[in-house]
Amino acid sequence: MITVYGRATSSNVQAVMWGIDELGLECERLDYGLNFGGNDTPEYLAMNPHGLVPTLKDGDLVLWESCAILRYLATKYGDGGAFWPADPVARARVDMWAEWGKASFSRDFTVPIFWARVRTAAVDRDGAALAAALDRFDGYLGHLEAQLGDNPYVMGADLTLADVVIGHVLFRYFDIDISRKDRPVIAAYYARLKQRPAFREHVMISYDVLRAEGAD
Repeated sequence: MITVYGRATSSNVQAVMWGIDELGLECERLDYGLNFGGNDTPEYLAMNPHGLVPTLKDGDLVLWESCAILRYLATKYGDGGAFWPADPVARARVDMWAEWGKASFSRDFTVPIFWARVRTAAVDRDGAALAAALDRFDGYLGHLEAQLGDNPYVMGADLTLADVVIGHVLFRYFDIDISRKDRPVIAAYYARLKQRPAFREHVMISYDVLRAEGAD
């Protein structure tokens, strides 16, 4: 049995759980972190010295970092198809966009935009910094829009690991109260993701517990 340690409201946990579901794997998720606690105990820190979520346990193997977890699961349990290709060149292209999704797209949304808008009280919010972050993130959306083109998913006709790493961000992007430029290709891509049962179950989760008092 695969076990994931991490609260359902963590965006990184959501990406892992979405990927697990798309791979058709059975998994037990345990609530750790934030209001649940448990991630600062000696037992947890022995698995993940950083005290963050998610952490995955698969038999004797323990992994942390969401993208490392996703790559491992796709390599071990995937069928070598479009989601995580067996061919090293095709896999590298998927991994390139997944890496961008983690290192740039997700990073520059989560703290400067989501945390600023949802996890920070309005009186403490830096409006100019938020506006600059939104402008920078829209540039990323432009890159994603160009990559998507007329295709349904980031790498073409089929969902890949890159979609999981990039796409889970879009639920919160479209759900929070921020200004957004009109990008019909991105809107259509998000609508397509919402049609996937695994996306709805693991990503489209209320984040009200994360909302700071006075954030609205």
